[in-house]
Amino acid sequence: MSTRTIPIAVDTGTAYGRPAPSHRAELTDVGAGTPMGELMRRYWHPVGLAADASDVPRQVRVLGEDLILFRDRQGRPGLVYPHCAHRGSSLYYGRVEERGIRCCYHGWLFDVQGRCLEQPCEPAGGAAHRDKVRQPWYPVEERYGLVWAYLGPPEHKPVLPRYEALEQLGEGEFLEADDSSIGGGGPRIVPCNWLQHYENLVDPFHVVVLHSSFSGTQFVDAMGVMPDVRWEPSPLGVRTVSMRQLPDGRRLRRISEAAVPTLRVIPSPRLGEGGRVESLGWILPIDDHHFRIYVVGRVRTAGDLARMRSRLGGKLWEEMTEAEHRAFPGDAEAMVSQGVVAKHSEEHLATSDRGIVMLRRFLQEQLACVARGEDPAGVDRDPDAPPVRFEAGNWFEPAAAA
Repeated sequence: MSTRTIPIAVDTGTAYGRPAPSHRAELTDVGAGTPMGELMRRYWHPVGLAADASDVPRQVRVLGEDLILFRDRQGRPGLVYPHCAHRGSSLYYGRVEERGIRCCYHGWLFDVQGRCLEQPCEPAGGAAHRDKVRQPWYPVEERYGLVWAYLGPPEHKPVLPRYEALEQLGEGEFLEADDSSIGGGGPRIVPCNWLQHYENLVDPFHVVVLHSSFSGTQFVDAMGVMPDVRWEPSPLGVRTVSMRQLPDGRRLRRISEAAVPTLRVIPSPRLGEGGRVESLGWILPIDDHHFRIYVVGRVRTAGDLARMRSRLGGKLWEEMTEAEHRAFPGDAEAMVSQGVVAKHSEEHLATSDRGIVMLRRFLQEQLACVARGEDPAGVDRDPDAPPVRFEAGNWFEPAAAA
């Protein structure tokens, strides 16, 4: 009796045998010595609110480095390596004094620039040797209600920039700083790589889907109108220009920008009266798997920035149940669910992702500048340099006359 082999249809495209995913480490990893880590270390970064620098030592983590932030009794902020140069005890347990911070173990005293001022257990207070010891430290400055740190090579230190949007205040306006990661759509510290949020800045189409239809209207109805979009290179990054034809006949021209090092220049999605961008945000890469956002904005009433945080059903992100997070996702859910670092090898980019491609190329160009020993975009050493100006804002154009 003959036998007949019946062919079995083979399903292709199953998950079986798929290659291990990978990511673009040159763009994501921020530790010292990595390409992006060295680029990031050519700029100033916010490391806390001004009030965070106090006579109580504060642990901070910046670009993968653990540090201690404090303010001496003369009012000077300091940022130092946590382990005492003597025998390694943490200065988190130190005592802040008039001239600096004193280690709890043997009392060595360091000023805000790491100079050893006292060694009380040594003859003559260590007068013969204390000048040879220096606690590792980083330069810090205060501006716009934030403490800024420069973690890069001293010979390349730029001036701390000023920004036109925060320098030119309207009548009744004042500046307010916030550390609750406004714009991140989630907790203060977001558990994924910083690049996932940075790329979100040049993705205007997710606003129509995620923020306007999928999870209900999170901002205003006008943001649910599908825009015509173009992306433009800017001196500091990528500019997104979105045009929306509104039901009342007006057109909304909305311009947002992603700028180096980590700036989110995003006008309010609640629109208001329109005009230039109201606030600036800085994405702080805590390490490769966490970031937070510091925001400074022009306000008229204290607490206005905090009131900008997204709410769903009247609830802040931390007030929602797990079931509500699943049913009504926002930026945090979309970004964090990509993984602590997005799997770039598994992406299938489309025409709506042109801004992301442009932004990645721009970052690669800055990496190349640093590798060649050149200054990346936005670095300035002129203390009299004019404030940085952005084009971002919401602009309403009137309906055409009948």
